[in-house]
Amino acid sequence: MKYLLVLVIAFVVIWLWKSTRRTDISEKANAAASKKSKQKMVPTEIVACDVCGVHLPRAEALPGPDGIYCSSAHRQQAGG
Repeated sequence: MKYLLVLVIAFVVIWLWKSTRRTDISEKANAAASKKSKQKMVPTEIVACDVCGVHLPRAEALPGPDGIYCSSAHRQQAGG
């Protein structure tokens, strides 16, 4: 009977230890996520292709003499 009591107490101690550890891990994850969300996000300028009208970030757009294009094929099609 005493072994059963020791076994139950051991399970309770392990369960309590794991539950507090799980809480600590989730709190750390939440802190890291809130730190990332607090970082200043820079908006990206979106432009439209002059041939097909597709919207894309300015960093990915191809400039031409008559406008901005989504691909080199559209830039050539427009005469640039």
